[in-house]
Amino acid sequence: MKWIFTYLKPLLLRITVGITVKIVGTVAELIIPFLLSYILENVIDTNDINRILLFGALMAVFAIIACLGNIIANRMAAKTTMIFSTRMRKDLFSKTLYLSARSTDRFTIPSLESRITSDTYNVQNFIGMMQRMGIRAPILLLGGTIITLAMDKKLALVMIATLPLIFIVVYGISRMGVPLYSTVQQSVDGMVRVVREDAQGIRVIKALSKVDYENDRYEQANLALKRNETKAGIIMGVVNPIMTLLMNMGIVAVIGVSAYFVSTNQSSVTTVIAFMQYFTLISMAMMSLSRMFVMYTKCAASAKRISQVMGQVSELEEIADDGKGDKSLHISFEDVTFSYLGKSNNLKNISFSLKKGETLGIIGTTGSGKSTILRLLMRFYDVDSGVIRINGKDVRSYNREELTAMFGVVFQNDFLYADSIEENIRFGRDISSEDIVSAAKTAQAHNFITSFSEGYTHSVSTGGTNLSGGQRQRLLISRAIAGRPQILILDDSSSALDYKTDANLRQALSQALPQSTVITVAQRVSSVKNCDLILVIEDGRIIGCGKHKELMEKCSQYKEISDSQMGGAFLD
Repeated sequence: MKWIFTYLKPLLLRITVGITVKIVGTVAELIIPFLLSYILENVIDTNDINRILLFGALMAVFAIIACLGNIIANRMAAKTTMIFSTRMRKDLFSKTLYLSARSTDRFTIPSLESRITSDTYNVQNFIGMMQRMGIRAPILLLGGTIITLAMDKKLALVMIATLPLIFIVVYGISRMGVPLYSTVQQSVDGMVRVVREDAQGIRVIKALSKVDYENDRYEQANLALKRNETKAGIIMGVVNPIMTLLMNMGIVAVIGVSAYFVSTNQSSVTTVIAFMQYFTLISMAMMSLSRMFVMYTKCAASAKRISQVMGQVSELEEIADDGKGDKSLHISFEDVTFSYLGKSNNLKNISFSLKKGETLGIIGTTGSGKSTILRLLMRFYDVDSGVIRINGKDVRSYNREELTAMFGVVFQNDFLYADSIEENIRFGRDISSEDIVSAAKTAQAHNFITSFSEGYTHSVSTGGTNLSGGQRQRLLISRAIAGRPQILILDDSSSALDYKTDANLRQALSQALPQSTVITVAQRVSSVKNCDLILVIEDGRIIGCGKHKELMEKCSQYKEISDSQMGGAFLD
């Protein structure tokens, strides 16, 4: 949990002021029972009204100081906690965006979501509680103990005798809590995963009448979370009852001993009254400490999960280029082999090259490795062996910003967010409205956009659910080409387009981006037949390489795909 202090350090002055105010208020609260005891024993018997009113006013002043001190300190603590949690969540979210694809795969998206939400909430709660109860409770505990020792050592020792037992119970149970709450958070990950999947696939679920099935699947995840929360709750719930029992036993002992002392004139009733008030304060302090221990177990478990993400070192380190690349080539793969899990190779000995402005088509069966080639080119992952070069330089020698600036890309499962069509195309970049319209025209999207009454200001729902599949794809292609990239990647991005629109798109792209290298991954031959180079991929290997006419003659698998598409290869 050391990383937490890096966020608290800039807030040190605010925290110090808040703690100081809290100490003043708590000390004022501690003085009140002592004043009451003094008034009962030394002031009332004098029958001096002015003196009684004076000490009564003094008690009221301390009560007001205690009240205002706690209110002000708590408000400052709340403000500090909000600043702390906002910065923590921001940095954690930023870190998740910069994680390598391999690290994201390892953590999983649902787990990262729960770390940003519920885990940060647990840490936030503990930090807030520490500033409120973490200062007040120890002062009440230590201050009350010291004052009671000064008032009557024998009675104080009876009360203090119960404290070690309480600490042992709380410490022992809290050590069990950290792994328990770690398991709880893992169950939260599982539940978030189901919710996320169902939210994304709700239309398919309804279309296939699988609502009841998904309800059962969610119920299983929910019950798993319930079991783990119940187990943690039962064990951690033992703390308060045991503490209450021990404190009540202490009270009984103090009352019994004090009754004996009063009867033998070894103590006074006023001292016992003050004692009981201090014992109540100390009891409240102990209860607060027990709550803090429970919160600490949650915080420690969550802080560990957050630190795993924050401390994740990127595997994608920048290296020096070997200088062996051919600078006349825009893109080259040199005997590239790669595996996602390090067991079986997903790509094997992939080699090809493209010059600037050339087009590449990649075709093959589902799971053959087509998209993996693109992920390696954009350096979402590093190759296991071989080299990938852009402009003759190893992609690993580019810094991240320089590399990503070269690409415009449309993935198979790309996303649109809730904003206008124009902003979805612009995507936070410095692109003029004129360039956005030009990109939309190239992507064959301008006509349908202008058919809306609002035009480019038409609102898109989250995920583009208020658009058709073909409209979404053309909008995404508009986004990809709006920045005029050096390398345009279209990963099965025209599957929802009719053949005529697809053909018009290919022709428009060649005119709008003549110097850009275009890579198209597709399932149908018509989308790649005019490419300068076509790769046929099967089981991670290149089984065919060349132009359309060559592959029709030399690659039986390519010819079979073309023939199976009912003349798709013959469309112009």
